[in-house]
Amino acid sequence: MPKIADIEVTPNPNARKFILREPLSWGIAHAFDSAEEAESDTLAKALFAITGVTNVFYVDHWLTVTQDGMQEWSSMLRELAVPIREAPAADDRSEALGAANSALLDDERYSPEEREKLMAISELLDERVRPFLQGDGGDLFIVGLEGNQLHVHYQGACGSCPSSLSGTLAGIESLVHQIDPDLEVVPV
Repeated sequence: MPKIADIEVTPNPNARKFILREPLSWGIAHAFDSAEEAESDTLAKALFAITGVTNVFYVDHWLTVTQDGMQEWSSMLRELAVPIREAPAADDRSEALGAANSALLDDERYSPEEREKLMAISELLDERVRPFLQGDGGDLFIVGLEGNQLHVHYQGACGSCPSSLSGTLAGIESLVHQIDPDLEVVPV
């Protein structure tokens, strides 16, 4: 049962980041853009049951909830705290989910050269981008590579933040060009 250590404002005015004393997962990001997507996740399902919740994202010791902009944060935060405190802390299933998440780099539809490119891009994003996004209550992961397009998906507060589709995306594309100058980064 994670205890809430702090609640932070994010660059997205419709998102709040909960800092937790116990982890909800071990390095595995969980992102949900709708109540339907959250059906199999007890915590996310409970959070989507609260009026106005539009996105839930959590990993390790933090969780970000995004709302529709129509709710007052003061009362909403009290409601959100209940399922967060009742959620179980990280368990062994996180390791299995991590293996599935890293399967992209082993996907046989990619040539050895494409897998090598994806691995280099993933390492670059892990070192130079993801820590900053996570610090603001979000994250990003690589969805796939199609021709000269690298598909990425923003999570948490970054998923609906206006700057993620402008400045942040341009910065990511600039970094990716260090590996392949012909790649276009496309958010999905």
